[in-house]
Amino acid sequence: MTRVFIAGSRRLSRLSAEVKRRIDTMMEKRFLILVGDANGADRAVQRYLADKAYRNVIVHCMAGNCRNNIANWPVRAVPAPIGVRGFAYYALKDKAMVEDAAYGLMLWDGESKGTLNNVVNMVIRQKPVVVYFAPKKTFQNLRSRDDIRNLLSNCGEASVRRLERELGIANAMHQGANTIAH
Repeated sequence: MTRVFIAGSRRLSRLSAEVKRRIDTMMEKRFLILVGDANGADRAVQRYLADKAYRNVIVHCMAGNCRNNIANWPVRAVPAPIGVRGFAYYALKDKAMVEDAAYGLMLWDGESKGTLNNVVNMVIRQKPVVVYFAPKKTFQNLRSRDDIRNLLSNCGEASVRRLERELGIANAMHQGANTIAH
């Protein structure tokens, strides 16, 4: 069964008609949809799937802390080592979804480092990912580091520098690293 990881920026709390059409196609094909539990895009995707009564969903949460599971779908609880907090804490859940998925659909506001981290990790693992770039309302298919660079060319220089610094993207893109955030 095809597994698709859908995630996105917390600032994106509404799904565009184009994104809904992509999700409709996934439902028609009976894909297993892997979604997180964050507010924003994750919650909007969950709401849409629940409204469509789609059951082929697994919600990924941190063990003991499932923030959103609108339709009481099965949960994959991801454990975290003691003391891990913040970005690194939730990146563990995202890493599990990257590992479990064959494909990705990321809804990106051009700023979220978590969503970009997911995109980079999918590409590094040679898993195709489609990015809905919300500021331009466009889709981009990514399979390579060059595709990531092309995606980032849509962002302001200050944002790109911040994202590269916070995620270590520049080094990973040039050195062929296996992961960006742990």
